[in-house]
Amino acid sequence: MRMMLRFTLPVEKGNQAVKDGSLGKTLESLLNKLKPEAAYFAPADGKRAGMIFFDIAEPSQIIEVVEPLFANLNAAVDITPVMNGDDLRKGLAKA
Repeated sequence: MRMMLRFTLPVEKGNQAVKDGSLGKTLESLLNKLKPEAAYFAPADGKRAGMIFFDIAEPSQIIEVVEPLFANLNAAVDITPVMNGDDLRKGLAKA
């Protein structure tokens, strides 16, 4: 199932994570594990933020995905199932 992970980092923790290298290490590890379809990073609401689009085989994998963001970066995380255009057309054809 395709998922969208959105996260934001508290400013102080983000500053510390940049200085000590844990921001880059955590994100690089996550991206290597997920092999995302797309990943975008930008400021949002005055904080460091990102959106990562990836596939998971089963819901229990969500824990593996979000835990490093919580534990290493104090991130606020939202994870949502999403569709691309082909998925939408397929679903609409069945509706």
